[in-house]
Amino acid sequence: MSTLIQAPTPQRTSGGTARRSFWSGRSELIMPVLVAGLATWLAYETATMTVLGTSVPGPQFFPTIVCVLLYAVAVVHAIQVLRTPRLPDPTDDAENADFSSDLLGDLAHASEKGRRRIAGQDPKATLPTGWKTYTDWKTVGLVVGGIALFILVLPVLGWVFSAAGLFWIVCKALGSKRPGFDVVVSLVFAAVIQLAFNAGLGLNLPSGFLEGLL
Repeated sequence: MSTLIQAPTPQRTSGGTARRSFWSGRSELIMPVLVAGLATWLAYETATMTVLGTSVPGPQFFPTIVCVLLYAVAVVHAIQVLRTPRLPDPTDDAENADFSSDLLGDLAHASEKGRRRIAGQDPKATLPTGWKTYTDWKTVGLVVGGIALFILVLPVLGWVFSAAGLFWIVCKALGSKRPGFDVVVSLVFAAVIQLAFNAGLGLNLPSGFLEGLL
């Protein structure tokens, strides 16, 4: 009878640890800054827009709600990033499979502190010298390209098809595996928004080649 002995998995070694700066694990702060900038621009445009008539709610009502929500999202996200910086696990092997930190926490019955360490959110964590992180430029490129394409085709295709296309591209960029389902949801979502603006607020979104039908 032979006994199978499994060799231990080699661990990643590091020559030392790098002192962590305030910005380590907080690169996500760029998102709340961008959201706050968008909210500021929208607030300025809303405050300076020409309003005809005195009907209530007027055309400034919905943009004001959007501004408030954008500022709230920016503040909450910024606080979250500042409180829990996301750092890569210094003990992780770059060649290992990428498992969900929630899954690992459930398997290990980890406490909240353990889950934070598994997720790479331990504030006292230090990074090995030479540790490299990366940005998913493919996803970023798809989303930015989708927004640029949306701006270009909006006057021609109109809101419904342009917004549906943008919604579908974002779903694809974020890893959706059901393109047919995403198309249906995108069209319904865009059509509901068009109806809400037209019927609820009296504002006409671009109709494109469907001018006169919507």
